[in-house]
Amino acid sequence: MKIAVLSGKGGAGKTFVAVNLAAVAGQATYVDCDVEEPNGHLFLKPERVTDQSVSTKLPAFDPKKCTGCRACVAFCRFNALVYVKEKPIVFPEVCHFCGGCSLVCKEGAITETLHRVGEVKTGIHKELSVVTGILDYGEVSGVPVIKEAIQIGEKQGGTVILDCPPGSACPVVESVVDADFCVLVVEPTAFGFHNFLMVYELVQLLKKPCAVVVNKMEAAYEPLEDYVKEQHIPVFLRIPYEPKLAKILAEGKVAVEEQASFRAMFEQLLEQIEGTLS
Repeated sequence: MKIAVLSGKGGAGKTFVAVNLAAVAGQATYVDCDVEEPNGHLFLKPERVTDQSVSTKLPAFDPKKCTGCRACVAFCRFNALVYVKEKPIVFPEVCHFCGGCSLVCKEGAITETLHRVGEVKTGIHKELSVVTGILDYGEVSGVPVIKEAIQIGEKQGGTVILDCPPGSACPVVESVVDADFCVLVVEPTAFGFHNFLMVYELVQLLKKPCAVVVNKMEAAYEPLEDYVKEQHIPVFLRIPYEPKLAKILAEGKVAVEEQASFRAMFEQLLEQIEGTLS
């Protein structure tokens, strides 16, 4: 079972929910897919950490074989290739690493070279496997790192909790596409509700079963409450905004390991998800 935890904006509490949900899941795997700003490890503090480099394949050109036919340039729908001054040039920032240019080259002038884009770190927190994707500085797309992190996480076995990037762009799609269930974390504010609508539209397009977790709740935000009721979206958990929880998080601790009431809260959340899928 793969459970994806999403939010329409940063700071809504997505990582908080993902970390604590994973911590009550027993022999499970937490995968941090927020590769630009991974921070689940700050709470889980994994031990026995190993790392694996993630690379993509960029086209490389043999000038002796290239005839300047420009078939590769015409093929590339992302405009990652140009032919300037009798020489093909690749722009790594927009290359999608599909390998199509080498397939259409009749002269065999294009090979592929490895280009590092990030790394995946794997460690252990008690019974929990912790997989963290990290995008290298200056790289444009985190999708290859997310793919690798999820593949490594799946091999660990047990329930897999995917801590997705915020928003609803391509990295989020890659994180969610094979998930069995989506947990949508939302703040009960106008801004939080606006961003929730975007991520809810995404899971609807992907036809994923989902439920809402309202975080930092002091009072009901009526537009949000009315919307989930009208759309028949289940709200599995409402997490109160309280100082003792804020203190636990500020100290970089896992809430379910610090207080029994928080453990019961997230155990119930996991049971509701499992009940929906059974």
